[in-house]
Amino acid sequence: MTQTATRPAARLGRNYWRLWWANAVSSTGDGAFAAALPLLAVTITRDPRLVSVVTAATYLPWLLLSLPAGALVDRYDRRTLMASAQAVQAAVVTAVTILVLTRQAGIEVLAAAGFGVGSAEVIFSNAAQSVLPALVPPELLPKANGSQQVSLTVGESFLGPPAGSLLFAAAAALPFGLDAVSFAGSAALLAGLPRHRGRRETGRPGIRAQIAEGMRWLARHRLLRVVAVLLGIYNFANQMGQAVLVLLATETLHVSARGFGLLLAASAVGSVVGGLVNPVLSRRLGLLPALVLPAVAFAAAFVGLGFAPDAVVAAALLALQGFFVTLWNIVTVSLRQRTVPAHLLGRVNSVYRMLGWGLMPAGALAGGFVAHAAGLRAPYIVAGLLCALSSCVALPLLLAATRGAGDPDLQQP
Repeated sequence: MTQTATRPAARLGRNYWRLWWANAVSSTGDGAFAAALPLLAVTITRDPRLVSVVTAATYLPWLLLSLPAGALVDRYDRRTLMASAQAVQAAVVTAVTILVLTRQAGIEVLAAAGFGVGSAEVIFSNAAQSVLPALVPPELLPKANGSQQVSLTVGESFLGPPAGSLLFAAAAALPFGLDAVSFAGSAALLAGLPRHRGRRETGRPGIRAQIAEGMRWLARHRLLRVVAVLLGIYNFANQMGQAVLVLLATETLHVSARGFGLLLAASAVGSVVGGLVNPVLSRRLGLLPALVLPAVAFAAAFVGLGFAPDAVVAAALLALQGFFVTLWNIVTVSLRQRTVPAHLLGRVNSVYRMLGWGLMPAGALAGGFVAHAAGLRAPYIVAGLLCALSSCVALPLLLAATRGAGDPDLQQP
């Protein structure tokens, strides 16, 4: 009788879980920061244009720094880059805490802090996604990304915002202090990861040459190129509403500072459910439906938020949006990790993020000016119509990009 050796099931290892905990710790502080920063801004001004400047400054680094960040991630040790980025963020938020305590934090200080934290986040986020394929087997990438999404969402949207709003109500400096501590804790956890340096290339090409290589690779991959442009439009639309959400909540829906944190947490409920369900759902749906369905949900959620009669309806729509954001992230992040060669992943991710996230500051400013001109509900309605229109235009392109034999999401350029 011949005995067949049983292959042990692949598992997420210790290093993955160290990265997971580092993300969970820092994202909780981020969530507190995300709730406290706009609440602090509206104590300084009620002008939606000025409030939107703070959001725009936070996301501006994705436009300015994504390309060089990708080259750095492929050039240097990714663990060191992640830990250093978290240490920089801890220093920036500590400075904000001191300025809040001394009552010297104006809109310009909040914008500068947002830009500093966002700049380090560009490095950290790119390195974290690029290092993941070295920590887990390829077949476990959807599961690993789903678990990462859960940890990020629970911290950034579920635990952090209510804690941040409660702490802000007690003392304005407290949520910023919590964020500084969380960044320091995350840096300590990341220091225990193994080093993972990008592949050494003959002749050590310059950063410009490395950036150009990543841009050429993405430009030749039709599916990822279309997805990146769609992401840019969706994020532009999302920031139109997100930039004035604190004003919509406190002025139109009459939500308190504590309630604002709970409203943000509603999005996390949908995201956590999505992080648990969507790895399975994405496999059952297939690539094209898993890309199209979130687009339809985004359009419906934005328009619904524009007409929401109260905070309960708004919370339900934010939860719906959170669920489908998670589905989109799991599908598209796994797609990049499985498709892009490991030594190019940082650079391709950076170009993708520049296209996908670079319009966020413009979206935030657009939301502020639309709200100033047409009311606080108007940015959401415009955002929903923009998502619907862009999805209709992109559908034939997605059909063409995913058509073909074999595994369409792994087509090489």
